[in-house]
Amino acid sequence: MTRRAAATDVIVVGAGPVGLLLAAELHANGARALVLEELPEPTGESRASVLHTRTMEIFAERGILDRLGTLPPLGPGHFGGLRFDLAAADPDHPYAGQWECLQSRLEVVLQQHAADLGAEIRRGHTVTGLTESADGVRVRVLGPDEAPYDLTAANVVGCDGEHSTVRELAGFEFAGRDADKEMLRADIAGITIDDRRLKRYPGGVATAYRRPDGTTRLMIHQYGAPPVSKLDFAHVVEAWDAVTGEDIGHGEPLWLNRFGNASRQVTQYRRGRVLLAGDAAHTQMPVGGQALNLGLQDAAGLGWKLARQVTGRARPGLLDSYHDERHPVGARTLTNIQAQAQLLFGAQEVTELRDVFGELLQADAVQRHLARVISGLDVHEQPRPPTRHTPTPGRSPVDRLTDKTALVTGSSRGIGRATAVNLAREGALVAVHYTANEEAAQETVALIEKEGGAAFAVRAELGVPGDVHELFLGLEQGLKERIGESRLDILVNNAGVTTTGQSFEELTPEDFDRYMAVNARAPYFIVQRALQLLPDGGRIVNISSGLTRTANPDQLAYAMTKGAVEQLTLHLARHLAPRGITVNTVAPGITNNGGAVFDIPEAVEAMAQLSAFKRVGEADDVADVVTFLATHEARWITGAFVDATGGTLLG
Repeated sequence: MTRRAAATDVIVVGAGPVGLLLAAELHANGARALVLEELPEPTGESRASVLHTRTMEIFAERGILDRLGTLPPLGPGHFGGLRFDLAAADPDHPYAGQWECLQSRLEVVLQQHAADLGAEIRRGHTVTGLTESADGVRVRVLGPDEAPYDLTAANVVGCDGEHSTVRELAGFEFAGRDADKEMLRADIAGITIDDRRLKRYPGGVATAYRRPDGTTRLMIHQYGAPPVSKLDFAHVVEAWDAVTGEDIGHGEPLWLNRFGNASRQVTQYRRGRVLLAGDAAHTQMPVGGQALNLGLQDAAGLGWKLARQVTGRARPGLLDSYHDERHPVGARTLTNIQAQAQLLFGAQEVTELRDVFGELLQADAVQRHLARVISGLDVHEQPRPPTRHTPTPGRSPVDRLTDKTALVTGSSRGIGRATAVNLAREGALVAVHYTANEEAAQETVALIEKEGGAAFAVRAELGVPGDVHELFLGLEQGLKERIGESRLDILVNNAGVTTTGQSFEELTPEDFDRYMAVNARAPYFIVQRALQLLPDGGRIVNISSGLTRTANPDQLAYAMTKGAVEQLTLHLARHLAPRGITVNTVAPGITNNGGAVFDIPEAVEAMAQLSAFKRVGEADDVADVVTFLATHEARWITGAFVDATGGTLLG
């Protein structure tokens, strides 16, 4: 036996679209991947030909769309043969709808993309054995010269399709049922027939589509016909004639294929060091192109997590989140495909069901819901890493907020700055908001970057018309530039203005309106807008004040605005609990914000006496509390008023 060494972190088995994209994702995120493929050459077949909106987003973020060139739109989609518009998922989205991309073309582009990033692809190499140990996985491979050899890597991922060797060797449970109905499909040259889309006949369902090159792709299902044991062109000709009455026997078959209504899914996407993606993890009828898109989205969700795992940068449980995120998505997809199979393959017995379902699809809400499910736009994924950075000396490379993103309003100084720095120290990418002092905001960014963190500044004046729009315009642009998507995990509403120096009698209506606009109205609508970006399990922290619990008439209006913020917390905590989003209030007391009064020893001493600890609070004292509430450890705290006054409210 010969041994062929390969310096790799992950062995990917299968060089279809899913395996190739996964290999590219691993290299793009700092890990090394080796792809093993049984076939000596790509088949040139195109089992799949449709890309959906979320997949188009993924490809655009990685520059793959530029390689693919202009893709033709395919128009409205269908659900079980009932026409409806997939663009309803998000009509304003640049990739709304569905797009044609033959698998043969996609594989060429993805292979080049992976190779350019450094992935090695070995064709004609068959996996025959797999042994896992505490240190890694040893894979037995049969090369094209029939000489067996071993490879070892930290992890192995099976992307080798519905008949996955990796799944079988690793002992995954593949629950579900086999097909009892099937649809035949073929690419045929030399025939001229009318185009049709899932047209129902008394004896079955037929689709025909003539491509620009003159080839006709057709699909045919004959009611009551059992799956054939071995497919040949004669079966296709016979079935087409039986259903449509048309003779296509004079055509030249270029490719034959069939798919059934099998529905199986592994119970776990990960077993130790072995993982599965694509059809290796779930087998389903590829209706509407969902199978390919589901697999590609598996690869995008797994790649960066596995890369961080094998390079020692993952927080505890990160790799397990792959199953937690993708298994429910796969299960839901299999469910909707089974529903479509009933509508599609059923004969006269489903006529009434199709009529009712057709009426439901006329409702905008139903159409939008199904379109988002099929397009992949309703999936809340953990964001990819914002950047790679070297941890501050003495800090663990595995931080509590690694891969999270945060917005801290009013973070150019004081508590906001300390909070932004703290969140970045824990691994978050932080958007540093400021109103006018750009220099101070850039100082906050520089402090974060000096420690190896990641941040960017966002300007927006709060309390004026268009404030929230301006804020999120800059925020989303900054996020997309750094992580490829506008995902916000943590929101800290810290910005505010105080009424210090104005007595109750002196405050004008204009002043009052400004305090309310900045301190109460802005947080309300910032949260409202942020909910479009916050995934399930997100964090919202609102900064209030100890003044809502103690009397100071000169700051009455300020205290009123902060009381409104506390009500925002209370009611939103209940409203957002079903999504696992926590909402909490932190109330600082007298805190050194760098103001001139804190340079006067006598004033500082007098203020210190109000605290149970007999000192003035520092910005970090409050920032540490806010940071804790942003972590996973605080998942069971919501709707809380957290006294961060240093015991000032104890009396």
